[in-house]
Amino acid sequence: MKVLYLCEWYPHRYDAMAGLFVRKHAQAVVRQGVEVMVLYLHLDKHIHKEELIEQTTDGVREVYVYYPCKWDYLKALRHGYQHIKRSWGRPDLCQLNVITKNGLLPLYLWKRFSIPYIIIEHWSGYLPMNRAQSLNRRRRFFARLIARNAQVVLPVSQTLMNAMKECGLVCRQWQLINNVVDGFFYANPNTKHQTPNTRHFIHISCFDEKAKNIQGLLRAVHRLAQERQDFHLTLVGTGVDFAVDKAYAESLGLVPDIVSFTGELPPEQVAEELAKSQMLILNSRYETYGIVLAEAASVGIPSIETDTCGLQLPESCGIIVPPEDEESLAEQMRLFIEGKVSFDKEIIREQGKMYSSETVGKELKSIYEHVCNR
Repeated sequence: MKVLYLCEWYPHRYDAMAGLFVRKHAQAVVRQGVEVMVLYLHLDKHIHKEELIEQTTDGVREVYVYYPCKWDYLKALRHGYQHIKRSWGRPDLCQLNVITKNGLLPLYLWKRFSIPYIIIEHWSGYLPMNRAQSLNRRRRFFARLIARNAQVVLPVSQTLMNAMKECGLVCRQWQLINNVVDGFFYANPNTKHQTPNTRHFIHISCFDEKAKNIQGLLRAVHRLAQERQDFHLTLVGTGVDFAVDKAYAESLGLVPDIVSFTGELPPEQVAEELAKSQMLILNSRYETYGIVLAEAASVGIPSIETDTCGLQLPESCGIIVPPEDEESLAEQMRLFIEGKVSFDKEIIREQGKMYSSETVGKELKSIYEHVCNR
């Protein structure tokens, strides 16, 4: 079976982390015996003429088309697909990763050659707090058109699925799909921390204050630190608001005794930091998925998450608090520190298996086969 991926986001020469979750899906199904070809188009104002590059990453064939002007998009799309058709042939199935103008190609292949397509959606623009700015009338019409002709639409969370339906999208079949957690998270089970008398919390994010509300987390920590100091919060990552958030923590007097910042870490080291911690905190205002919650489950640690996080773990894996409720967040941290709430690491790790490459790869392959047979 040959599946063509059309990607709005994908790792490229300027950002190795962009759309990494899409590459992980591709790698997962390749391990299940599916042939995958990725087509990714990137507007690049540093060049003067179109560049087409093909490479293979862990069994996934990838075609990049860098084009210099936004008006060259359709030409780049045509050139990229012509190259693929010459070297690989027509696909049996297309997978559109995020509904954008890339959907023109799978829609054409469906109408002209009856090649079916599915959609995996990650975009937060459908969420209520983002719609007014992100989803204008033209984009909403196009999204409805592309979704209506898809065989299956697979949002990465129930929250996102509900938001898409609220925006008027309908399709033949809705189904949820998980993102993939790297194997090295499963190889780093939670271990007892070096300082057993201190509870160790961890937060991992891209430091986007609008979405992650890190300053709200820091205020909750400051509230708790007024009565006790037997805990520590490590913040992992970097981003547009990293310097502002770090300065805010320093202004509250939390650094370095109560709060520490690691900056950006390689993924393997993030897994190690998770394994040394005892609870993850994700205090987001909104998420379409929240992959760090799945990563925490994979190493066996519970989470405190807001009920606006896309990935809602079962009660056996953590605690849910309302967004913007710093008092409630501080109280749940206090209860955990005092041992009044506890969790079974093995139950959490069992839950974490559903995010493995093998599990997600088999699920996607089954969907591909069902669509092609139908």
